[in-house]
Amino acid sequence: KSKYTLVKVNILQFYKTELSANKDPLFLTGVTFPSEYPASPETLVKLTVYDAKDKSQESSSFLGSATFSVGDLLRAKDERLTLSLRSSDGVCAAGTVVVSRLKMGEMEEVDVDHITTDIPSQKCPLVCESASHACIDRENNPLTGPVFKNPICKVYRFQTMDSKWMLVREQMEECTLSFSIPKQLLSLYIQEDMSRVQDLRDLGELSPHWDNLRKEVMTRYGGIISSYQETLAELDKITGRSFKPSCCKAQKSLEFIPINLHTQRMRVTCPRKTDAFYDIVTVGAPAAHFQGFKCGGLQRLLSRYEAEKKSFSTAYQCIYYSPEHTAKAQEVLSTVSLLQPLITSLADQLLQAAQEHSSTGLKDALKNLSDKTEQFVHTLKDELVKSALLALHAAQPGYVSKNQKQTPVQAGQHQGHIHQRTDQNQSPVQGLPGHSPASSITESTVMCNNVEGSQTTTRGEGGTLKHQDSIPHHKEYDEEEWDRVWANVAKCLNCVIAMVDKLQEEDNSKQEPVPEQQQLADVITSHNPGDWREQLCPLVTRLKECVMEVVEKAKKAMTFVLLQEAACSIPQGFLLQQRRDVVFSQALAALACGFVMRLYAGMQDKGFLRQLHLVGLIAQFESLLSTYSEEIGMLEDMEVGISDLQRVAFKITEAKTDDLSDLQPLVCGRRDHFTVEVPLPRPVFQTLPEEIKEGKPLRVFPVLFNVGINEQQTIAERFGDISLQERINQKNFEMLEAYYKSLSEKVPLECLPCFQTQTDIKELLETLGQNVVTKKRKNVEILWIAGTICRRLNGIRFTSCKSAKDRTSMSVTLEQCAILRDEHQLSKDFFIRALDCMRREGCRIENVQKNIRCRKYAFNMLQLMAFPKCYRPPEGTYGKVDS
Repeated sequence: KSKYTLVKVNILQFYKTELSANKDPLFLTGVTFPSEYPASPETLVKLTVYDAKDKSQESSSFLGSATFSVGDLLRAKDERLTLSLRSSDGVCAAGTVVVSRLKMGEMEEVDVDHITTDIPSQKCPLVCESASHACIDRENNPLTGPVFKNPICKVYRFQTMDSKWMLVREQMEECTLSFSIPKQLLSLYIQEDMSRVQDLRDLGELSPHWDNLRKEVMTRYGGIISSYQETLAELDKITGRSFKPSCCKAQKSLEFIPINLHTQRMRVTCPRKTDAFYDIVTVGAPAAHFQGFKCGGLQRLLSRYEAEKKSFSTAYQCIYYSPEHTAKAQEVLSTVSLLQPLITSLADQLLQAAQEHSSTGLKDALKNLSDKTEQFVHTLKDELVKSALLALHAAQPGYVSKNQKQTPVQAGQHQGHIHQRTDQNQSPVQGLPGHSPASSITESTVMCNNVEGSQTTTRGEGGTLKHQDSIPHHKEYDEEEWDRVWANVAKCLNCVIAMVDKLQEEDNSKQEPVPEQQQLADVITSHNPGDWREQLCPLVTRLKECVMEVVEKAKKAMTFVLLQEAACSIPQGFLLQQRRDVVFSQALAALACGFVMRLYAGMQDKGFLRQLHLVGLIAQFESLLSTYSEEIGMLEDMEVGISDLQRVAFKITEAKTDDLSDLQPLVCGRRDHFTVEVPLPRPVFQTLPEEIKEGKPLRVFPVLFNVGINEQQTIAERFGDISLQERINQKNFEMLEAYYKSLSEKVPLECLPCFQTQTDIKELLETLGQNVVTKKRKNVEILWIAGTICRRLNGIRFTSCKSAKDRTSMSVTLEQCAILRDEHQLSKDFFIRALDCMRREGCRIENVQKNIRCRKYAFNMLQLMAFPKCYRPPEGTYGKVDS
C-alpha cells in the first residue's frame, strides 16, 4: 500500500499537493492560481492523481484524472465537487476525488454571486484565495503596496487536538527595501565622504608633513567615492528586481544588497477564534562575501587594526587617538552640523514672533532656541576640541617652539620618549600626569611639523620637548581664545533671554489698569510693535555670528583629529570602512524591512504603539552559521553589522500624498547615526500617539544569537573553537535582559501580547541564561527560547544562515509548526506530517526555486546526519545543487 498520494493540477503549469496517507485521505496543502493569470468561471482545471511509492526516488504510477471548471465548483452544493477519476483511455473509473473551495478569514464574507467575467480584475477568491489575497489586502490597506511585492502563498489544513481543523496560510514576499535602502545609503556615504574631503581642504595651509598626509588621505577618499559612485550607477540600471538571489552573493555590483531578503507571514484560522498572525524576516547573514574571509571578518579585523594603529601613528608621525576620541570627534561634527542651521532657524522664528508682537510665540520660540543652544554649548564642552585646536595651530607653517634650538643628542631622547608613551597605550589627549591634554598633543604635532618642514632633518630628529616648553610660542595663538569664543555663545543667549524678559515685563505692565492721564502719556511715548524686533535683532544677530564662529573652529579641530585617524589608517582603515559600509547596508535593509512589517501589523495595537515610543523594539536575529572555516568570518561580519544597528533610529512621518511612491521609507544622516523615516498616509498617521506624530525618534535594540547546526559545527565543537559563539550569546543575552528590565519599568506588561503558553517572561529569561552558559553541543534551545521571548516582547524576528535558503528554511518551518502546536493545539500526530509538508510543498521550497531554479535543499545525506533531527528535511527534497 502506498504511503502518499500526489495530485497534480494543470493550471497553465503543474502544481502539486500532497494528501495524507490513509484510506480516506485529506489535502494538506492548497493549490495556487498564479496572480498574473486571473481565474474565471470558465477556467478549466485538470486533476491528475498519482500513487507515489517512493518519494525519495520520485517514482510514482498514474491512477487517474478528472476535469472541471471553476464555475462548476462555484455552483456546487456544499461548496464541493465529487469527481470520478478516469484512466488514461477515459473508460475505466479509478475511484473518486473531492474538490472543495476554501474559506479563510474575511474570505468567508465574499459573495460569489457577484463574481463575473466582465471585469478582468475580479478573480474567484474562494478558489484561488492563496494567490489573490495579497491583491485584496492592497486594495483595503494601501500600506503593503510600496514595500512588499511578489507574494507566494500556500494554504494548509491541519487537525487540532480536539479533532477539529485549522486553516494555515503562509505568505512569502519580497521587499523593495532590499535595493532602495542600500542605494540611499550609498548616496549618503558619497555625500559624507565628499564633505569630509571639503573639510580637509578648509583646514587651510599646513606644513609640508601634514599637507602630504592630507593629500594622501584625500586620494583615498576619492577612491572610495569613485567606487561607490560606480556601484550606485550599476544599481540604478537594475529595474524590477527586489531581491538578490543567493547565487549572486559574491557579485561586486550587488555587495551592498542583502542576500535573499524575504518576509514570511503565517496566518492561522481556527474555529471560534480570532485569526492570528506570526511574522518573520529571512535574510542571508550580513557579510562582505565579495571581499572574502581569508583574514577573518570585521570583529577580528577591527581588533587587530586597533592594536596595530599605534605603530602606524609612529610611522606616519601623527597623533594616536583612541576609538573613543575618534567617535567623539565624529559626534561633535555631526551634532554641530545639525544644530547650527536649527539654531539659525529658531532665532529667525524668535524675530518673527517679535515682529508679530506675540508674547506667547516669543516665549515658545525662546524656549526652543534656549534648549538647542544649550545642547550646542554642551556638545562643545570637551577638552578634545581645545587640544585639537592647539594641535592644528602647531601643524600650520611658521610655528616655532623653543625645542628646535636643542642639540641633536637631545633629539634622540625625545624620539624615544614619544615611542615610550605610545607603547604604554596612553592617549595624548588624556595627557601625562600633571600635564594638560593640550600640551601632550602639541608635543607630537610640533615634532612632526618641524621634521617635515625643515627638509634637512630626518625622521627622529628634533629637539627635546621639555614639558614646560611643549606649547608653541607664537604670538598669534592664544590658548584661551577657544574658551572665550565658546563662552560667548552662552553669554549671547543670556542677553537674548534678558531682553525677552524685559519686553514681556513691559508688555505686562502696560496691561495693568492705569489712570487715564497716564495712559495718554504712554500712548505718546510708547514704541510701535516693530520695536520688539528692533531691540532683539542685534542680540540675535550676534548670537548667530558667535555660533558660526564656534562651528567653524570646532569643525576644523575635529577634522584635524579625523585627518590623523585617517592618516594612521592608510590603507587598512579605509578597506575596513568599506567592508563595514557593505555589511551595515545589508543589515539596515533587513532591519528596515522588519520594522515596517511590524509597524503595519501593530497599527491598531495601542499597547504596542505605547511600547514603541516609550522604550523601543527588540530586533532578534537568529543565526545558524558554524564557527568553522569561512563561516567564522561571516559571523564576525554579522556581529559588527548587527551591533552597528544601534546607531539607527526610526521616525514616523505623514506622507505628502497617498501615492505609493511617497510611502517609501527614506534614510538620512551619516555613519555615526542614521534615521529611517517611515511615511504613512494621513488617515493612518492621525491615529498614532502624539509622541510619535511629533517625530520622536523610535529606538530599536538589536540582539544576535548564534548556534551552528551543520557538519562544520560538529568539527568546530570537537576539534576547533566555539568561543566566538559563546561570547556572542552571552553578551546579547545580557542586552536582552537589560531591555526587558527597561521595558518592565516603563510599560505595563498588559501591553504585551497574550499567548496560550503561560510561562512567565522572567522564567524564560532565566532558562535562556542557563542555556547560554551550559556547555552543550548544538544547543538549539537557545534559539527557540530567544525566539519565543522576542515574540512575547512584541519584537521583530529575523532568521539567517549563509544564504537564508536551506538551514533558514528548516528553522522557519520548525518555528511555525512549534507555534501551531503550542498556540493552536496542532495534533501531536500531525506535527511531523505538517513539518514535512511545509518543507516539501510550502513557501520555503519556493524560495529555493527562486534562488537556484531547482526545488532541492542544498544538503546531502552525510551533512544531514550531523543536523539535529528536527532540522532535517523529508526524503526527496534535498540533493547536491549549486547554492
